[in-house]
Amino acid sequence: MNKITQIRKAVFPVAGLGTRFLPATKALPKEMLPVVDKPLIQYAVEEAYEAGIRHMIFVTGRNKRAIEDHFDTAYELENELEINQKHELLRVVRSVPEDMDCSYVRQPRALGLGHAVLCAEPLVGDEPFAVLLADDLMCGPEGGPGVLTQMVNVFREKQTSLVAVQEVPLEHVQRYGIVAGTDAGERLLKAEKLVEKPSPQNAPSRMGVSGRYILTPAVFEEIRNNPRGAGGEIQLTDGIAKLIATEGVHAYRYEGKRYDCGSKQGFLEATVEFALKHGEVGPGFQEYIRQLKA
Repeated sequence: MNKITQIRKAVFPVAGLGTRFLPATKALPKEMLPVVDKPLIQYAVEEAYEAGIRHMIFVTGRNKRAIEDHFDTAYELENELEINQKHELLRVVRSVPEDMDCSYVRQPRALGLGHAVLCAEPLVGDEPFAVLLADDLMCGPEGGPGVLTQMVNVFREKQTSLVAVQEVPLEHVQRYGIVAGTDAGERLLKAEKLVEKPSPQNAPSRMGVSGRYILTPAVFEEIRNNPRGAGGEIQLTDGIAKLIATEGVHAYRYEGKRYDCGSKQGFLEATVEFALKHGEVGPGFQEYIRQLKA
């Protein structure tokens, strides 16, 4: 079989209700919450684009129209900015590249992440694809490649499904899919066990899956044939775990940082740190923080 050198499609499961951010998410999708001046979903899409992906597939639900509108052309707004010669703002509004395609599919019922990914199967087809969870705002090392770019490079070599992992505190393992395995190279594990949200006493390791995946199309059949798992949902982790025995799965200890923007604490941390590094507001915000500490 020929080696696959490029991942062409990325799936963004964005049908969740965002209950941890109510009342802000009563009418606004949680993926549209802004970190400084860009919504969470745009950070994830830009990460996928940097990794060479050009087809973005959004698995949406009710009240998610704002996501579709965000990645559409705003003719009236662009025309107004052009008339008023606000060229910098026009450039920002036109930040969606012309060579990027967006597709949308509905997840009719909230049956879990595995089910959301399965809803994208008709658009993905029979090829490897990426999955990005916008709740996890991921940054590569300063001046280095993004997390998904790192993973695409690993996939070119290994040609197996790949999950991003980080070491998590023992008391937090029940929040994650947990991977155990053997060393398979720099920052890489060959997965031997993958468990969704184990209790601390039953966790096979402390390597927690973060919100980035590269998966082979065989995962669709495994998800389809799997019974419901933790929380009564169709779990993506369980489907990937089945691939360990058939195709093999690797876990990649990515370089960079993850902000858990599905939590208020993580969202606030991301907002502060991104504001401090922002070219426009960074210097003034740093001064504000210094005064606040004084």
